[in-house]
Amino acid sequence: MAATNGTRAGVIGLGAMGLGMATSLLKAGFTVVGFDPADPAREGATDAGVTTVETTDAVFADADVIVLSLPTAQHVQTVVQSALGANLLAQGQVTKIIIDTSTSEAAISRALSAELSAAGHGFLDAPVSGGPAGAASGQLSVMLGGAAQWVQAAMPALEAMAAKIMHVGPSGAGNVAKLVNNMLVANHMVTTLEALRLGEAAGVHAEEMLKVVNAATGRSAISEIHYPNWVLPRSFDSGFSTGLMRKDLRLARELAAEAGVATPVADLAATLWAEGHSGLKDSDDFMLMGDPEVDRLSAKEKN
Repeated sequence: MAATNGTRAGVIGLGAMGLGMATSLLKAGFTVVGFDPADPAREGATDAGVTTVETTDAVFADADVIVLSLPTAQHVQTVVQSALGANLLAQGQVTKIIIDTSTSEAAISRALSAELSAAGHGFLDAPVSGGPAGAASGQLSVMLGGAAQWVQAAMPALEAMAAKIMHVGPSGAGNVAKLVNNMLVANHMVTTLEALRLGEAAGVHAEEMLKVVNAATGRSAISEIHYPNWVLPRSFDSGFSTGLMRKDLRLARELAAEAGVATPVADLAATLWAEGHSGLKDSDDFMLMGDPEVDRLSAKEKN
């Protein structure tokens, strides 16, 4: 469903994901205003046709639907609270809908949703999957948490950005689904690396092992997409950092602890992903964890 001309969208966070979503909104007929604290990000967005502004509050002032693409739940909270403090989300004003595509925290999403709903505005936790390429092509998958009325109202913007839109429950449910998914990704990276190293050591090259795994029941997105595109070509440039993966794995384990659910495999994966064991810095692309030429699984903790 394309947006009508004049529909106003805002994007806060114009990195690889945010810029891709902004350009997808532009293609769908939205006018788009955006903000990012980094000068190069704002310049890139301006070149792409986004009207950039100097503050997050200016985005809220100019847009009816605001997309957030931020590093943490605390960033999301700060941005929304700033708009509330500036009286940009007061009761009786034109309805605004916030679509938070960050990998955030359910408790914070629920609190923000309740506060905004009381003032007549919508908040959806809407973490995404698909990477920068999916964002730029409007082919993301989005996991939605929030009230049905806000999902329906936000649908034109969501359909501009995503090919798969899954409303999985009330506020916070999207965050839960994304953390569970990324916990699996962290685990799959470790188990796929383990399998390929075993195959190599026993005389079957990684490329041949992947052919078997991907034609059989051991396959996953890691083996089918990530290894062929970023690990075996040794480009290691998926656009998702090791630090973000560590953060998501930590949040998933905290969620499990709150829910009273044991996650022994994820607990072990967290140890293996830690910098002291893997040798990877937070700034490294997370695909480096899967390099079958480097033994990150039996590395010893560094003192």
